[in-house]
Amino acid sequence: MLQQGWQRLVTSILDCDKPVVTVVKGVAAGAGSSLVLASDIVVMSTGATLVEAFVHRGILPDSGAIHLLTRIVGLRKAAELLMLGESVDAATCERLGLVNRVADPDDVDAVAEELVQRLAAGPTVMLTLTKRLLAVSSESARDRAFEQEAWAAEVVSHTADLQEGLLSFAERREPRFQGF
Repeated sequence: MLQQGWQRLVTSILDCDKPVVTVVKGVAAGAGSSLVLASDIVVMSTGATLVEAFVHRGILPDSGAIHLLTRIVGLRKAAELLMLGESVDAATCERLGLVNRVADPDDVDAVAEELVQRLAAGPTVMLTLTKRLLAVSSESARDRAFEQEAWAAEVVSHTADLQEGLLSFAERREPRFQGF
């Protein structure tokens, strides 16, 4: 049941070709925190919190929490967060690298929208391949990571977006990427 439910949902975020931006306005707890951890960019309201609440119910951390949290904050901090289940405020989440931006509650949607617009206007093939390489970077040996990077760079080198990026640089203007 876990594999067809929460793990499948978290995997869909991790495997999505497009960058996933998440906004946290309240409490992200348990499996909800895993959805946050799986996202590419996270904007959190100053009053929001993240809590690995599994321990409070005697539940084994699931939904990819152990895997994702360890990759983001390291083994010791992941152990602390998962075994103690303490609530983590927005400022601490930002310091630990759990979120990318912290914003006032009135501004959180606007901050997220600005990031979404920047991503949407970006070079889509490059962003897709960067997301893929980031996902496997901590799981691959250096030679394999470099091999995958070279393959991805070759793919990107044949895109119209790369040509536009180079031309806009030469012409000293902002690029106008077209995407796929």
